[in-house]
Amino acid sequence: MKLLLLSLTLTSGLLAQAPFQVKGTGHGKPMILIPGLSSSGETWDTTVSRYQDRFECHVLTVAGFAGVPRVPAPMLDRVREGLADYIRKNQLDKPIIVGHSLGGFIALDLASHYPDLPGPLVIVDAYPFFAGIADPSITPPKVKEMVAGMRQYYGSLDRDMYERTTKSGVATRIMVTKDSDLDRLIAWGLATDRTAVTDAMCELFSADLRDDLAKIKSRTLVLGTWIGYKTYTDRERTEANLRRQYARLAGVEIQITDSARHFIMWDDPEWMFGQLDRFLDLARPVPAR
Repeated sequence: MKLLLLSLTLTSGLLAQAPFQVKGTGHGKPMILIPGLSSSGETWDTTVSRYQDRFECHVLTVAGFAGVPRVPAPMLDRVREGLADYIRKNQLDKPIIVGHSLGGFIALDLASHYPDLPGPLVIVDAYPFFAGIADPSITPPKVKEMVAGMRQYYGSLDRDMYERTTKSGVATRIMVTKDSDLDRLIAWGLATDRTAVTDAMCELFSADLRDDLAKIKSRTLVLGTWIGYKTYTDRERTEANLRRQYARLAGVEIQITDSARHFIMWDDPEWMFGQLDRFLDLARPVPAR
């Protein structure tokens, strides 16, 4: 797997440092894979293994996460502009973009700002309005208050407190089923810059792309999950919220797994790969490895 580094000179003028690293492998139509908060591009290792004979896979690790140096705020804007620049400079023709969680938000943000750049989108357990996941009726003043509280909380954590919180798995245990996967998330979290986490979380929960979805031209598949959060939601409410949030995205397809937690690609890869095979119109389904 070769390592590709984004050029440091971006047309947007937003930054002088790359907002992500890229590892590329495979051949065929380009596919960009974006992991979520604090996650390494290794999130997609099994996905790359399955599809590298069909697609040229460009796997991102976002700046600040899993050992990659952070960039200043506004972090997510920099990632979006950097990704647009990367697609243009590498002359990627309508790349498929697969994004998980925060990575799914970045994919939606890119496609709404630059609707002619991406090809099909696959959004894995992500929402255009993250503040509305727990409370669909939340108001802008409440969002502002919530984000201020988040920034205060994360800002109060020194390195020792951050490490102890990360090691406890309090925020990640519900996201995966296997202990080995939890260990991987904890290791990535410990290698992640806590300022980058603060910036990313506050920017993500401040944003609302619901109206901007109308600008997207790409065919879009949204893969949702609920069982990791069943203490406060269920399948029906999860599906209703997804359909409300994606209401302005023409032709969106929403599929929900009943067996996988947040990291669907780890908990139930065959279900996810089956959805991708069908959505991407692969004449011959990719064999399991």
